Amino acid sequence: MLKFFTKVDYLLRETLLGLRRGGWMNWAAISTITVLLFLFGISLQSTWQLERLLNQFGSQLEVSAYLESGFQASDMQTAVEQFPEVVAVTPITKEEAWAALVEDLGLSDIEGATEQLRGNPLVDELKVKARDSEAVPAIAAELTQMNGIDEVRYVDEAVTRLAQLNQGLKWASAFVIAILTLTATAVITTTIRLIVLARRREIEVMQLVGATRAWIYLPFILQGAAFGLAGAGVAWALLFAIQRSLQEVAAQQADFIQFVAQGLALTPQQLLLLPAALLGLGTLVGLMGSLLAVRKFALR
Repeated sequence: MLKFFTKVDYLLRETLLGLRRGGWMNWAAISTITVLLFLFGISLQSTWQLERLLNQFGSQLEVSAYLESGFQASDMQTAVEQFPEVVAVTPITKEEAWAALVEDLGLSDIEGATEQLRGNPLVDELKVKARDSEAVPAIAAELTQMNGIDEVRYVDEAVTRLAQLNQGLKWASAFVIAILTLTATAVITTTIRLIVLARRREIEVMQLVGATRAWIYLPFILQGAAFGLAGAGVAWALLFAIQRSLQEVAAQQADFIQFVAQGLALTPQQLLLLPAALLGLGTLVGLMGSLLAVRKFALR
């Protein structure tokens, strides 16, 4: 056990020594990987938020099914409730719809308006709420095929545009993150190579006394991982601060803004997954850069 802690102590001291010798190159590596992870975090968070907004908007969408004359909404309510993606069905009789229309028009004499039009011109209606936005077209298609349904209406343009925006964001983010990953890897590789060159005499001495290549170059690999962890920590702090600020601003706005803010809020699982993803990607990029840097020297 003592031997194990001695090795760990040596690796940590050598890693810190290499970081101190890196100087301003350390800041270049950390800042580059911070930008990468910050944009990656924004991309991942935006994807989650847009998907949640899509589901939230979708749950607010209602499909309006207008029945043929002679059919009653209450008689068809049970059948529609059996649809797998339906969460609620509200029947509206033509009398209720006519009373609401007369009130909206500002008419006080509902009986007079009815007599003038020779009866109630409206039909019964079913308002069907979907489980999510993707289920709305399928529900509308099923309702259209039902006997007694004359017309089906729903508005999904906003949801469609959000879905297209989410898809475009994924592709654009993937391209930018790929470019920044290559850049961060190159910067880390250059930094580690400079540190190795600065300590080449020490490395030669260690080789002469019989130190293995893994033991010699492991501290340099750990330095690359340290760059990734540091960048992940800074990126997560920035993302967390921005998220809190947006929530505070949204809390003071109108109801619609608060509704959108609720959709943008991350779930507890996502709040844990986001920093884990940042740490994982940061460590991976750091290790890749440091391994590429020491590979050239280790194979000599």
